[in-house]
This record gives sequence, structure tokens and C-alpha cells, in this order.
Amino acid sequence: QVSLVESEGGLVQAGGSLRLSCAASGRAFSSAAMGWFRQAPGKEREFVATISWNGGNTGYADSVKGRFTISRDNAKNTVYLQMNSLKPEDTAVYYCAASYNDYARVSLKYDYWGQGTQVTVSS
Repeated sequence: QVSLVESEGGLVQAGGSLRLSCAASGRAFSSAAMGWFRQAPGKEREFVATISWNGGNTGYADSVKGRFTISRDNAKNTVYLQMNSLKPEDTAVYYCAASYNDYARVSLKYDYWGQGTQVTVSS
């Protein structure tokens, strides 16, 4: 079993930055690929970013590429999402997730999920 706890999100103005973190406990964090997903009101959950178990591979949704950066610190059992140049359309609940199957962009590949944290970007 894995427990994932996201940091508090927040309200930020368009163009601003925010860093989310997700702390893991339980099963070996360093064995898991990690991902960030988001869900805006009235929309389906969508992929944001993913990182392989050792940080050697990353992947991003086109909508955030060049603005968001995913990273991890296996010594701290933590994955991060640095969000820059935020836009109102980035407003959503952000979830971190752990996959012991694949480094993947598909939510079905992920085994464990955090509770989510709200990010609101004002125009």
C-alpha cells in the first residue's frame, strides 16, 4: 500500500508560478513511476506529466510542455511539479499518482492516487 499526500495548492495570478509536491509513504517509492494529473470542473481527469522511477525519463502533456517541470527526490520520497507561466485554463484539482507497472500517460496504469489539491489561476 502507498499513501500519497499532495502539498497545498493555492490561488495564483496568471503568469505566476507554483510548486506542488507529493510525499509518498509505504511501498518503495523509488520503484514507482510517478505522474501528475488534473481535473477541471465539468471535465475528465487529464494527464499532466510523468517521470520514470529514476528520473531519467519525463513526459508532458502538450498543454503544459515548456511551462511545467516534473522532478523527484527518491531520498525524500517526494515528487514535484513546478508550474510556471500559469494560465487560467490550468485551474484544476491536481493529483499525484504512483505506477508500479509502467512509466505512462494513462491514468489506468497508475495504482495509487493522492487526494488532490486545488490550484486556481486568476486572470
